[in-house]
Amino acid sequence: MVTVAYLGPPGTFTDAALHRLRADARTSALLADAEAVPAGTPDEALAMVRVGTADYACVPFENSVDGTVNPTSDALAVGDRLQIFAETELDVVFSILVRPGTAADDVRVLRTHPVAAAQVRRWVGTNLPRAHIETTSSTAAGAEEVAAGTADATAAPGRAGEINGLVPLAENVADIGGARTRFVLVGRPAAPPPRTGSDRTCVIFGLPHEPNSLVQALTELSIRDIDLTRIGSRPTRVERFTYLFHVDLVGHIDDPAVAEALVALRHRTADLRYLGSWPVAGGGDAGSPPPDRAEEIDWLARLRRGEDAG
Repeated sequence: MVTVAYLGPPGTFTDAALHRLRADARTSALLADAEAVPAGTPDEALAMVRVGTADYACVPFENSVDGTVNPTSDALAVGDRLQIFAETELDVVFSILVRPGTAADDVRVLRTHPVAAAQVRRWVGTNLPRAHIETTSSTAAGAEEVAAGTADATAAPGRAGEINGLVPLAENVADIGGARTRFVLVGRPAAPPPRTGSDRTCVIFGLPHEPNSLVQALTELSIRDIDLTRIGSRPTRVERFTYLFHVDLVGHIDDPAVAEALVALRHRTADLRYLGSWPVAGGGDAGSPPPDRAEEIDWLARLRRGEDAG
């Protein structure tokens, strides 16, 4: 049986993302009968894949308001290489969940995940002025703490309230409307999903301390007309003030332009780590696609055969 670790406990947004991946035609056959195993952090979920106690992990990867989910990116950057095979997106709105009979004036401690806290802070300041926000490992863990009486309220998906016997003090709460979070399905290295024409590729790399090293690395992408959708840096945590660069680009490793760029990046960078190529969530628009090199590849093949290539 396939086992999937996820950022739990049940009732988190990651739990909902895993349900969505189960329903996605591209991953349903793989995950339909999978056993879901909750983990306390993204690092724990990914570690289960590395040691073989889980086949895959479903973890949050990027939020449209707060950017990259750093615990996930940091965990993917070190240890045995893992690979992303699929993604899904969820709208992020919260219910303010309390024990039955709790009024707004009763709320002194609201405990939730740090990303959730950042997205409801203004609402809490206006509507729960006596409340102090504290963070916990997940939104569902916050709901469990409210049910146990160690917190007065949490910001979490409504399903977490249903699981823990809580009621909503408010629903559809978000300081910034339209927020979405991207979740990824991660496993041990294998052949990537087939190219669809609407794909994303992710790499992580270090750079030598030399003038223009970042410019030179990015030039390998720009001269091939490859669109970047995300770039960020994170400390290596090995040597002071050294960084790894995390880059998402449009295209698939089977796109010739992307393949050329990856080879060039391996030459230009230190410790290039390929995190996979996979279809964009929902078959949506990934960005500007890489150029089609079919004519150039055919031209080169004809030259190699000794034909008149024109």
